[in-house]
Amino acid sequence: MYSFQCLHFDKLSTRQLYRISALRQEVFVVEQNCPYLDADGKDENAYHFMLWKNDDLVGYFRLLPKGLSYSDYVSIGRVVTAPLYRSQNLGRELMRQALIWCSILFPGEKIKISAQSHLENFYGSFGFEPTGEYYLEDDIPHSAMVFMPR
Repeated sequence: MYSFQCLHFDKLSTRQLYRISALRQEVFVVEQNCPYLDADGKDENAYHFMLWKNDDLVGYFRLLPKGLSYSDYVSIGRVVTAPLYRSQNLGRELMRQALIWCSILFPGEKIKISAQSHLENFYGSFGFEPTGEYYLEDDIPHSAMVFMPR
């Protein structure tokens, strides 16, 4: 059985923060072979969404208020599914939850993401549209995508 939590940084326990850091490092640093500083100074002002299965953190994303990553947009970032739980459509559930939580925490705000280019169709299926900005981030092709709430 899965359970969800969405907490501001100030409400995270040290155990939760450790699990989040471990999952992000496992995937974004080790698996993707991208040595970069994950602690980018944005976590303290973010909301952190955790998807648990029993005691395992199986999915995660963070929500960044307007002005933190982009001056005119809220942002969803660090969307990740634990390797052992892939192929279960958890990524779709994470993005569905991300949009729900954005509408609760930041009603009516536009959302901008930095998407790995190979996931452009995935994010597009939720209504995100590429802005035409393509760039390399940690040697991985990315595109900026925007979601306009209805």
